[in-house]
Amino acid sequence: MVIVGTAGGTSLTAGYDMEGASLATTSVNLSTTIGPVTIAADMHQTDEDNDNNGDGDYQADQDDTGVTVTLDAPIGDATIGLDDDGGVTVTGTWAGVTIAHTMGDDKKTVGSAAIAGMDVSITNDDGSSTWSLGTTVSGVALTLDSENDVTAAFGLAGNTMTVSHIGARASAAATTGATAKYSKKAAAAYTTVAISRSLTSGATLAATYKSSDESLTLKASVAF
Repeated sequence: MVIVGTAGGTSLTAGYDMEGASLATTSVNLSTTIGPVTIAADMHQTDEDNDNNGDGDYQADQDDTGVTVTLDAPIGDATIGLDDDGGVTVTGTWAGVTIAHTMGDDKKTVGSAAIAGMDVSITNDDGSSTWSLGTTVSGVALTLDSENDVTAAFGLAGNTMTVSHIGARASAAATTGATAKYSKKAAAAYTTVAISRSLTSGATLAATYKSSDESLTLKASVAF
């Protein structure tokens, strides 16, 4: 369940999940815009797992709440953004190609374009590159990425089926530092099939089958 409230340039979005009779908060985000300045506050502390079970969990609980202040200034065809951590992001579109480059402690470049009916996206995150392709064939939306993931979405708005094949993942060693993670074991490829149906009442029913553990998940959601 998602609750959204807006007053002027300020909006609050809160998300909740209900399992049986238990209602749990999943997110609370507040954002406001004052001229070129955007202030965003994440007010929900996620209680992530910290288990050494081969899933690559954080070794210690992480505090993911915080406030971000961003200043955006248009200069010619580009927009320069500055956040409260000192990171600078330059974003612009030239000849149909959108580029976003981040400078600072986190070095990241993202490029995207629509070419001959295909949506192409390439990301270089501190020297590691990934890519994705998306297109529509006979009403079926297809995506393919550099991790050998393939997704096909069928149907009309409110009544869809999505088939996804997730490629195998290699193992990853444990890391150190304040955001240290346990090691992550290799994972075999698997497939999911998700069917979603929107009801006239405003609720959405979804069923998802996952081949890796032969599980079937049923979920009902509603947005206000």
